[in-house]
Amino acid sequence: MATNSNLSGFRRIDIDIYNPENYNEDDVQNNQDDSMPNEPEIVALINSKRSMDALNMILRNPPLNSKNQQVKDAVFNLVMRVLRSFPNSAEIDNAVKSLNDESLDVLMKYIYRGFEKEPRDSALLLAWHEKVYAIGGNGCIVRVLTDRKRV
Repeated sequence: MATNSNLSGFRRIDIDIYNPENYNEDDVQNNQDDSMPNEPEIVALINSKRSMDALNMILRNPPLNSKNQQVKDAVFNLVMRVLRSFPNSAEIDNAVKSLNDESLDVLMKYIYRGFEKEPRDSALLLAWHEKVYAIGGNGCIVRVLTDRKRV
């Protein structure tokens, strides 16, 4: 008999909570379901030529866990509007340099979704992709392509 056989702490664990029949998927995602950035505030930032602030604000809380496709589409259209608001390559470069790694990954997700949904903006998206890749490297692309959470 083992010396640790007198331990009985494991018997206090309620194993019934791990039963698959008790699992409720909605409980897991209630916190972040339909969070959407403040559209009027972002539009105001774009109109006041503060595109970098608008980009930071919209990438701060993306609807990654949302199952509502309308919310995801609305945020995507808002992101594309922000990306179109940058007038030149130098400002794009400054904006990308100001982002952290998580925001770079989210931005790359939106760029790839833009390639899929907005082919007329391919030149703009390629410029953004070039700048994000220069900062994020191959790791950014790999993380985006392997992540199951879509924007």
